[in-house]
Amino acid sequence: MYGLNSCMRIYEIQRIKPIKPMSPEQYRLYSLKRNKENAKKAYKAEKDRQTVTKAQHQIFQITHPKK
Repeated sequence: MYGLNSCMRIYEIQRIKPIKPMSPEQYRLYSLKRNKENAKKAYKAEKDRQTVTKAQHQIFQITHPKK
């Protein structure tokens, strides 16, 4: 049976690295990268929405032919 050693300290179980604050240059790059990823997702979502709308319109035209 494996368990925790009762003499172990917290820092021995889990090593937590402190997060250093970003410099303004690093934060600018981080921000630009995040904005790029969000724009890419928005572009894909809009493209998919337009594809679905076009397909729905085609289905409607096939199922409701003009007389």
